[in-house]
Amino acid sequence: MRKNNIKRIPSISFALALAFITFVACSSDSVDDGVIDDSTTDDSDLDDDEVVTELHAAYSAFNSDAVTIYLDGSEVVIETTGLPNHETVYWGEGNSLYKEEPDVALTPSIMSSNNNAYTIRVDATPDLTGSTVQTELGTVGIAVSGSSIFNDQEGGGALDQAAASLDWTGAHIGPGVYHYHLEPKAFTNDDDNLVGILLDGVFLYGRKCSATGDYPTDLDASGGHTSTTQYTDGEEEYHYHIINEVYSTTGSYLAFAGPYQGY
Repeated sequence: MRKNNIKRIPSISFALALAFITFVACSSDSVDDGVIDDSTTDDSDLDDDEVVTELHAAYSAFNSDAVTIYLDGSEVVIETTGLPNHETVYWGEGNSLYKEEPDVALTPSIMSSNNNAYTIRVDATPDLTGSTVQTELGTVGIAVSGSSIFNDQEGGGALDQAAASLDWTGAHIGPGVYHYHLEPKAFTNDDDNLVGILLDGVFLYGRKCSATGDYPTDLDASGGHTSTTQYTDGEEEYHYHIINEVYSTTGSYLAFAGPYQGY
């Protein structure tokens, strides 16, 4: 009896080992079938995101009295009062920045700190993979003045229907916030000055290109191209320009009609 018991020990050990191997194999199969193993990390995913440690130099051009800008991980947070630092009839009489513009068909609203504040978040490194997104009504970007940039539509219709209400710098109020539809002549007028940042994280400049001192001839459908700018220290970067084509009967140029290229 004792001899037989000794012979059974390796048989039992073999059975237990076989059961353990089968369990491990089944566990491995379950991972392949969709069970996530939290103990492993694909390092290749971490390499895809560029770590940004400082703000782009172009943000230094923004009106610091109205705009607060800071990094939050891979995004840039832009908080603004929405109140521009230039004259316009929409400040209302009595304001130090009020500009009399008798030919402007005023909208009912006057600027105040209560209805212009706005916050956007944009990618610190725009995703320029070839995917485009159409602009929508409302804010499509923030200008260096601190006010919003809108596209070429007004209330779902063509902008020229509301052109009479635009002030000397191509802006008006409605709905709620003061915003530019046209080239904002208060800070960029037939030059290469920075206009602002759009929701896709791509900067918008005036009609001329800093790299050549002239109107760019290689713009895509969004008014974008790749070249050096006054903020890139000799490095080429994709950016937008106000397209040098007069819009309708306004006698000026659309700030941005899209589509976005940086999503």
